[in-house]
Amino acid sequence: MKGPLGFNADDLMQETLAMQRKLMEGLQLLPSVEDVDYGVTAREAVWSDGKVVLYRFVGDQPPVHARPLLIVYALVNRPYMVDLQADRSLVQKLLALGHDVYVLDWGYPDRSERYLTLEDYLLRYVDGAVDALHARSGGKVDMLGICQGGVFALCYAALRQAKLANLVTMVTPVDFHTADNMLSHWARQVDVDLLVDTLGNIPADLMNSSYLMLKPFRLNVQKYVGLLDILDDKAALEDFLRMEKWIFDSPDLAGEAFREFIKQFYQGNGLMREGVQIGDERVQLSQVTLPVLNLYAEQDHLVPPDASRALRGRIGSTDYTESSFRGGHIGIYVSGRAQREVPATLHEWLVARSG
Repeated sequence: MKGPLGFNADDLMQETLAMQRKLMEGLQLLPSVEDVDYGVTAREAVWSDGKVVLYRFVGDQPPVHARPLLIVYALVNRPYMVDLQADRSLVQKLLALGHDVYVLDWGYPDRSERYLTLEDYLLRYVDGAVDALHARSGGKVDMLGICQGGVFALCYAALRQAKLANLVTMVTPVDFHTADNMLSHWARQVDVDLLVDTLGNIPADLMNSSYLMLKPFRLNVQKYVGLLDILDDKAALEDFLRMEKWIFDSPDLAGEAFREFIKQFYQGNGLMREGVQIGDERVQLSQVTLPVLNLYAEQDHLVPPDASRALRGRIGSTDYTESSFRGGHIGIYVSGRAQREVPATLHEWLVARSG
């Protein structure tokens, strides 16, 4: 007879024995699990400046579309979430669809990069990579900016639009002051001058701790309890470890660039107020008149949908497309649904504007 909670002592005993068996099988399986890594697609370095390297992904077949597609990722993580593993790779899907795909790898800043600014990242590194691609292809570049990299891409387009053909932003914040943006609420309370003046570069562990505390139970407890359910499944265990390795393989952040980004975007909400300064130049989104595709995730806790949708009506382009996908900030790259939908949407939009 079931108790008031829907189970009895026998049910509890069977559940305990099943978990015991799973743990024993997991202990036997773990020694056979080798080190995992991300970034599965072959790539070749085609340009570099200091620690920053521009890589070209090498597909099984030569690209059909001549125009380069440059991926600009955030500074806070390694860019290979877009190429996590063979069955979860936006890059491989785009290569299979015939695109010529490149990514900027920011490297791991050390104390020598302490005084790099946003001007360095946008008008030295991004601009240098775009010029290198122009020299290779002889034409303009398509740009895909992701998260903070999408903010960089928008600013770059506003300042150097003549070098770009099309712009795609993915999970990119535009309005940093939406009511549901918990990360922004925290960042607005930080004395960023004191933080940077004290630490210099911002440690990756500090940033990771901040992100984990946005969902403390889910990200610090629940996912590791859930690990018990897959201890006897080698493939699932390797997937879990690969994701964990990517999450915690994070670079430190150049202090001055961090200071500028927090002040101008999180605290000043500069894109909404046209108050962003990159060196001596002012960013005006109204100057962005090229075609723009804005992709966002419906369950994103880091970049809420409203933060991304704020781009609508703020740019000068008459060719603006907005698409949402089910999933969170990471799921938009790696979930099964996203693997089917996101590359196809991006491909169809770019092909329609291949000119």
